[in-house]
Amino acid sequence: MMMKIIWLIGLLGSTLLLAGCWNSKDIQSMAYVTAIGLDYRDGKFVTYAQVLNFSNVAKGESEKVGQVVPNWIGKGEGDTLIESFFNIYKTSQIRVFWGHVKAIICTEEFLNHEDYVKGAYDALNRYREIRYNVLLYGTKERLQDIFVEKSLFNLSPLDTVVYSPARLYAQSSFIQPIYGYKIIAKMNEPTRSAMIPSITLDKGSWHEDNSVKPMLKIDGAYILTHDKVNWLSEKDLMGARWLQRKMSRSPINIPDGPSTVGAMVLINPKVKIKPIMEDSLVKYDIGLSFNAYVEELVKDIPEKMLEDKAAKVIGGQIRNTYNKGLEQQIDVLFLDETLYREYPRKWHELHEKPEDFVLNKDSLNKIDVTVHLIHTGKYKGRTE
Repeated sequence: MMMKIIWLIGLLGSTLLLAGCWNSKDIQSMAYVTAIGLDYRDGKFVTYAQVLNFSNVAKGESEKVGQVVPNWIGKGEGDTLIESFFNIYKTSQIRVFWGHVKAIICTEEFLNHEDYVKGAYDALNRYREIRYNVLLYGTKERLQDIFVEKSLFNLSPLDTVVYSPARLYAQSSFIQPIYGYKIIAKMNEPTRSAMIPSITLDKGSWHEDNSVKPMLKIDGAYILTHDKVNWLSEKDLMGARWLQRKMSRSPINIPDGPSTVGAMVLINPKVKIKPIMEDSLVKYDIGLSFNAYVEELVKDIPEKMLEDKAAKVIGGQIRNTYNKGLEQQIDVLFLDETLYREYPRKWHELHEKPEDFVLNKDSLNKIDVTVHLIHTGKYKGRTE
C-alpha cells in the first residue's frame, strides 16, 4: 500500500515538469499586421502598420459579402526605425503579431535614402516573426490613403493588388512584382540595380453606383541604381515587360498607318540578350520570340503581316523604353547586369567605379523579334 502511495505521489510530482500553456495567447486577442508602411519626414522615421482582424478576412454564413469592415492603421514615429515600431506598441492595446506581413510600402522620400531601405529590410528580417517573402513597393501617395482602401465589393485588403499581384500579373503582365529579399540581393551585386513597382490610387475607373471608388493600381516603377532613385511610368516601361522571362500574357495594339486594326495577346516569351564586344565598347543584341493570338480584328489582314506588325511594335517599345532610361541615365533594361554575369572581367574594365554609367544610344544594337500566331479565334483570321 505504501509503495502505491509513493508511486502516486511521484506521478503527480512529475506533472509539474511538463510544459504548460503559460505563454499561450488567444488568437482573437492579437493584432495581425499584414502590411508595413515606411516613411521619412522631418528627420524622423514614420512607420505604419495595417492591421486586420479575422473578421476582416473570414466571412461567416450570417455575414453578407461586401459588408464594410473598417481597416485599422497604426502609426509610430522615432529617431530610428525600431523606435517608431515600439511607439506603435504603446497604443495598440493588444499584442501585435508580425508573422502575417505580406507587403512593405515605402514612400518616395524613404526610397531616396538607399541605406534606409537596406537597413529597414535588415532590421525587419532580424525579427523572427517576419518572413522573407514580403512584397516590396514604392509610392508617391500618402501611406494613410493607401492603407484605407479596400477591394471590389468592399472585400478585404488582402484581395487587392498590393497583396495578390501575381493573380493580376498572370492575367495582364506589365510590371513584375518582386519580393524584398530579391531587391536586397540585387542591390548587393556590383551592378546594384533593381526595379520596385509603384502603387497609386486610381480615382476614375470604378464607381459604386454613382460614387467614385478609388482602387489601388501599379502605375510604374522605381529604378534603384547605386545611390540614385528614378521613377518611370507604366507607359515609359511598356518595352521592359517583353524582357521579363516570367511574363504570362500581355496585349498590344496592331497599327496600320494612323489607325489601329486589331489587338493581339502575346505569351510564352523566350529572351536572349547577347553582349557584343567592339574594341573598348560593348553593344547588345536582343532576341525575342513569342506565341500570340488575336483578340480583336477590325480589318482582314494576312497572318504573316499581323506577325510582322506585332514584331515591329514590340521592337519599337523596347527601344523607346531604353531611350527613356538614357534620359535619366538608368539602365532600365538591365543590360549591364547581363554583361556582368557573362563577362565579369570586361564589366570591371569598363567601370572604373561601379556606379559609372557606360551606356549610350548606340549600345542597344539589334532587336530581333519573332511572333508566331497560334490562332486567330473563332473567326479564323476574318473580321466576322
